[in-house]
Formats: sequence, C-alpha cells, structure tokens
Amino acid sequence: MTSYAFDDRNITWRKLEGFDQISYYIYEVDEKNGSVDVLVKFVPNEKIMLHQHKASYRTFVVQGELRIFRPDGTLKEVRPVGSYVISGANGEPHTESAGDEEAIVLFSNRHIDSGIYEFLDEARNPVTKLGIADIRALFEAQKEDARKE
Repeated sequence: MTSYAFDDRNITWRKLEGFDQISYYIYEVDEKNGSVDVLVKFVPNEKIMLHQHKASYRTFVVQGELRIFRPDGTLKEVRPVGSYVISGANGEPHTESAGDEEAIVLFSNRHIDSGIYEFLDEARNPVTKLGIADIRALFEAQKEDARKE
C-alpha cells in the first residue's frame, strides 16, 4: 500500500520549551465555548511526558499513527491514519508517540473549564499544567510571529 504524507508546507510549526518530541500549530482558542483546536506533530518513536487530559477531546490522525502508552510504558493502543477517537476528561494518565514515521494529529479539546493538560512525573505527581489561558498566550504569540513573517 502506498503511503502519502500530509502536505504541511503552509504550517509554521512551533515548539514548546521542554517538549522536544512534538511541534504544534494552534487553529483556534475559544474561551466562550471552552474549546481549543491544535495540530500536533510527533517525532517518530519518542514519547511525550506522562500526562492526563483534563478536558474531553477528540483526535483525528492526519498522518502516520499515534501510539498511546500506559504509565508503566506498555503499549495500550495504536491509532492509525484516519482514526477519529472521542475521549473523556480525566482518563488514565499516559504517554504518546508516533510510530516509526512522523505522526500528525488534530486534537480538538472541548468543554474546558480551566485545565487542558496536566503533566506528571513518574510518581504521577503534577509537574506542570496547561490551561486555556496558557494556550491563548501561545496562540497570540503564534499570530504575532506570523505577522512578522
């Protein structure tokens, strides 16, 4: 089967300090309706930090595959290209990575009260959180950088 890559030439990927395994591009932040839509590019076979989604969300795998790992590192699920999955808030903490090829995944976060992601250490203690205000600040910086280009 022939594999085709998503054409992302018109996307200016951004990095979040301390998260070398991913790049992101924010499409929308809507505080009034409690939603955030962000495209995430995962480096092949490099897990992002243990985290928990604090808001419900949907994922759509645009390219590659998204691998979900339990806190102990065992593989829980593989979401192939074209997968659309609806998940609730406060599920099991997990890590994620692409498979052997770069993955691009749309995350549509919904019903956000304040928190979106809570990152945890190996003992599952909170290390840092990202809320809607944090994502709004990243979105504003993204728009400002685009104006400068």
